[in-house]
Amino acid sequence: MTKSLKIAIAQINATVGDIAGNRDLVAAAYARAEEDGADLVLFPELVITSYPPEDLILKPAFRAEAYEALEALTALTRDKNAAMLVGCPYAGNDNIYNALYLLGEGKILHRQLKVHLPNYGVFDEKRIFSEGPMPEAVPFRGITLGLLVCEDMWYADIAGHLKQQGADILIAPHASPFEDAKRDVRIMHAKARVAETGLPLVFVNQVGGQDELVFDGSSFVLDKSGRRIAQLKEFEEDYQVLEVVKNGTWAVRPGVMAALPEGTEQLYQALMYGLREYVGKNKFPGVLIGLSGGVDSALTTALAVDALGPGCVDTVMMPSPYTRPESFADAKACAKKLGIKYDIIEITPMMEAFEGALAKSFKGLAEDTTEENIQARIRGILLMALSNKFGKMVLATGNKSEMSVGYSTLYGDLCGGFAVLKDVYKTKVYELGRWRNQNLPSGGLGPKGKVIPENTFTRAPSAELKPGQTDQDSLPPYDVLDDILHGFIEEDKSIDEVVAQGHDAGTVAKVEKMLYVAEYKRRQAPPGVKITRRLFGRDRRYPIVNAFRDRPGTGKRK
Repeated sequence: MTKSLKIAIAQINATVGDIAGNRDLVAAAYARAEEDGADLVLFPELVITSYPPEDLILKPAFRAEAYEALEALTALTRDKNAAMLVGCPYAGNDNIYNALYLLGEGKILHRQLKVHLPNYGVFDEKRIFSEGPMPEAVPFRGITLGLLVCEDMWYADIAGHLKQQGADILIAPHASPFEDAKRDVRIMHAKARVAETGLPLVFVNQVGGQDELVFDGSSFVLDKSGRRIAQLKEFEEDYQVLEVVKNGTWAVRPGVMAALPEGTEQLYQALMYGLREYVGKNKFPGVLIGLSGGVDSALTTALAVDALGPGCVDTVMMPSPYTRPESFADAKACAKKLGIKYDIIEITPMMEAFEGALAKSFKGLAEDTTEENIQARIRGILLMALSNKFGKMVLATGNKSEMSVGYSTLYGDLCGGFAVLKDVYKTKVYELGRWRNQNLPSGGLGPKGKVIPENTFTRAPSAELKPGQTDQDSLPPYDVLDDILHGFIEEDKSIDEVVAQGHDAGTVAKVEKMLYVAEYKRRQAPPGVKITRRLFGRDRRYPIVNAFRDRPGTGKRK
């Protein structure tokens, strides 16, 4: 009877749709584990296709290629000691399933179908997958495995059933995307399963970026008391071999405990990593940023340099007659400190050209936001022209506060291929920028030291589209605005509940209206890194045509 075995956790960065590349990543990790004497190698959920495959799953050709990769990996285990646990879609009985396969001895030893399909937030698995039946525990070399496919770990029924079926250990392959405080939530659910069953649990998570999602990895192992005894790295590939031993019951011996970033550092790492993955996996040669001298463009630029390196980041300052001298100075200083290309293109001649072209149509009408928006759109045209000519992707610099209330210009500052600050409130922008001035993030490719001028943090934020303009001409102070928005967006609070947080009722009602009417702009905004519970687009899907307005006194919880 087996008294011990070795389990390898392979936290790898697969790419959606790159089935051949994912197969090769799995094969390389498997070969390493075989050399290390592992008996079983664990991979993240749906590793062959990567996650989320979305409607690619509905294409028969996609599923066929995925199954060919599965067969190739199955053949790889022939005459080898190690088995492997990999995820791959399965089509049967006119349904498609999210499946987990145990491969060994040159054959498929077990196939398990995911039971609980997440259908909230960024997940819509019920749209493309069917639910599997209650699973059975899997005997494997003297130990019995209880397999929990991602969401199945978040409910008590599957783990309890597997315990009744004689499971000795719980193994939970995941593709769980990052958001603030998500690490603690995962561990909480894992500990609940351990407490209910008295079994150790191995959590293996996907790492890498996919569109707006960042998968942070952060795989871990809990012993049967719920204590974390092994921890893999966050925001990078990692690998660890653990020994499972039997002394009456099966237990996992403690492994390596990787240090993990916390708080502001963790959010900065998530943004940096998400940008690096998006640019790299889409094969852009670099990025282009309109550097205005404001804090949003400065932080965006610092993130880009840290993610991609100075040689991959170009910036351009596009001043108008309303650009203040300190904006010039701050933009130039930021570019110099980061060691990046910095150009200047004056937009005054183009403003005059538009003014002349529209003079007849606008005759007798006072200037308003129309002329302000023309300036933003001129800048957007220039950025896109440079992008077309040189191939670098434009990074939009808008933040979540601005996108929430429509404080942005369609086809102007909203243009771009990616908006790294899309899910970052303005108050958090300041916090991240100040953190970066004090720290070089792990894996960051930029320089040490203060890369954002102090004046950028202390002067009043402004779009600089008319004389003396500041953001607070149109918006409440950002600390007030962000608290109101967080109540509406992340917590779905009513006007009454947000007012009860200590805010003026008129201001709250105004912000709610701005939030609703800006939906048409957000539908046309570029994607960006998800770091909160409610990212616009994937998590929060509101109608554009929307006549609903909350009324005081009607928002009490039922």
